[in-house]
Amino acid sequence: MNFQELTEKISGLAAQKGGVGNSIKFATGDGNIHIAADGAVTNDDADADCTIGVSSSDLADLMSGELNPMSAFMFGKLKISGKLLLLLLRLRVLELLLL
Repeated sequence: MNFQELTEKISGLAAQKGGVGNSIKFATGDGNIHIAADGAVTNDDADADCTIGVSSSDLADLMSGELNPMSAFMFGKLKISGKLLLLLLRLRVLELLLL
């Protein structure tokens, strides 16, 4: 799955789920996927409440279920900055978005 396909998939899922109340950004080597508090998805490098650094290939693996989010974090494939508690509270929402 290329970066544009990742953006489109996340955009579609976010539109179905609606906003999560806080902004989240996936920062990949290919660009950014920013999910605004209202669920709008862009490729802007906007500030976010929580930023998740991840490669595009690992993000694709997370979305397909081939990579477990906890394992990815433990092995350094996910770099989290910002409000970690926010991410933990929204983990279920992220799982719904990613799976």
